[in-house]
Amino acid sequence: MTETVSPMLVASVLPADFADLGRQVQEIEKAGVDRVQWDVMDGRFVPNITFGPDVIASCRGQVDLGFEAHLMVAEPDPMLARWVEAGCEIVIVHAEASRHLHRTLGRIRELGARAGVALNPATPLAAVEHVLDLVDLLLVMTVNPGFGGQAYLAGMEPKIAAARAEIDRRGLDIELEVDGGISTSTIRTAARAGARVFCTGSALFTGPGTMADSALAMRAAATGEIA
Repeated sequence: MTETVSPMLVASVLPADFADLGRQVQEIEKAGVDRVQWDVMDGRFVPNITFGPDVIASCRGQVDLGFEAHLMVAEPDPMLARWVEAGCEIVIVHAEASRHLHRTLGRIRELGARAGVALNPATPLAAVEHVLDLVDLLLVMTVNPGFGGQAYLAGMEPKIAAARAEIDRRGLDIELEVDGGISTSTIRTAARAGARVFCTGSALFTGPGTMADSALAMRAAATGEIA
């Protein structure tokens, strides 16, 4: 029997109007999502550039939602403290970008934040199996990072399922998040594979109706209330 999930929705600000971020994060909060993800890109690890910690800090006082920083950057370590100071309760680094991943995850926790690690589509789960004891969140990318609006890679679902099995086998308290192409048409199979946290951007901002309508529809789709 398929387990009924209680999906957590995380809103990516990547599709937002960067000239009006304060109001945009307020709209996200009104839509009823659970958290905001800040997609931090450096033009090196991914071929795009977004924003720094000062931009995030300027929005921190606008909402009560939790913030997570998804660091798609080549060298995350020197700036870790800045993201925490900006108000991010969760800091996610990429396994592919951290030369000393164990040290990096430990440092995030020392700074008082929850530590997350992300895996690109081509990176196997084995790359992080030996650091899961330091991880509060595991993010399986279901697109190649760098740009919003990409199509969901259903081929990542076996990796999601393997991650869920390993987390459960070891009895770990880790949020399993997916990010990329999440919409009402893809969230259900990601949930069935074992994801419990769903980062959505384009589908939330550009879906039919309001953001709240889109959020409700995705929660219903994740739990199987709609097809």
